Amino acid sequence: MRAVITQSNYIPWKGSFDVFDRADVVVLYDDVQYTRRDWRNRNRIKTAQGTKWITVPVKVRGRYSQRIDEVEISDAAWAKSHWGSIEAAYAKAPYFDLYRDRLYNLYQQASKLNMLSPVNHLFLTEISQWLRIDTQFRWSIEFAADGGQTERLVGICQELGATEYLSGPAAKAYLDVDQFAEVGIAVEWMDFSHYPPYQQVHGAFEPAVSVIDVLFNCGDDAPNFVCGRNF
Repeated sequence: MRAVITQSNYIPWKGSFDVFDRADVVVLYDDVQYTRRDWRNRNRIKTAQGTKWITVPVKVRGRYSQRIDEVEISDAAWAKSHWGSIEAAYAKAPYFDLYRDRLYNLYQQASKLNMLSPVNHLFLTEISQWLRIDTQFRWSIEFAADGGQTERLVGICQELGATEYLSGPAAKAYLDVDQFAEVGIAVEWMDFSHYPPYQQVHGAFEPAVSVIDVLFNCGDDAPNFVCGRNF
């Protein structure tokens, strides 16, 4: 069984959903410190003027003192604003009509939530279904595992009964793979270099944008540009 343990992000890029697709279970690691100016509460869309950040406004107490799952949303109008930006950017995309109502309804649901983690969970799980990804999502707080950075990840994997742990390449800088090996868990590193380009609205191809870009531009064919099983 292959596990992924990752902090929740706001409507992330296609690579995140490729990771989800390769896992049997994804543990959203949100009982750890929130980081500002990161992907937890923002992402980018492609517009006629170039890429644009859309950011969920949040309340942050003190200096880096909150866990991700403690972060509150500070302005209830954020969802309406984001939907307006998305509609303006993608109204002329070939499959905007296919996903418009579904995504609009997600924003309607999200507008009623006052915490960041449930908002991220809503978009991650629903969009995974649109991409035909049936991976199970769980929360890190469900597990008793404790200890240092790698130790806790190993403990969560053991509680899950995982034999493989899949991680993004950035974790090579800090992950102690020997701790996984000691308990018989193989560590695999994700490769984000293989994604095929697709036709986008608004000029030259830009890969580093939210997965909604793939949905609006590729429609039902979107999984073929997101999930590695299709390459």
